[in-house]
Amino acid sequence: MSASRPGRPQPFQPRFTLGLFYLAAFFILYCLVFIAPDLWRVLQTVPPGPEQEQVAAAAAREAIRGRLLLALFASLATTALGGKAGWLPGMRPPR
Repeated sequence: MSASRPGRPQPFQPRFTLGLFYLAAFFILYCLVFIAPDLWRVLQTVPPGPEQEQVAAAAAREAIRGRLLLALFASLATTALGGKAGWLPGMRPPR
């Protein structure tokens, strides 16, 4: 049985675009999770000011250096799993 009925246009479902947005959001989230402990340590040890900004930037670069690929793969897996299982709004599989 066909999912579309004659005479009725298919509703617009931007699943690919939403998938890209979810992928980017999960990538940023995973990067922040990897960087957060080092930034917290900088916040606790370095007094506020321009020096703190420089130390925080260096700590963030060092913390994420070897983990960018891991964050990318984790975000791909999360987006794929969430889309396939129907957990992400707008990414539910067609019935």
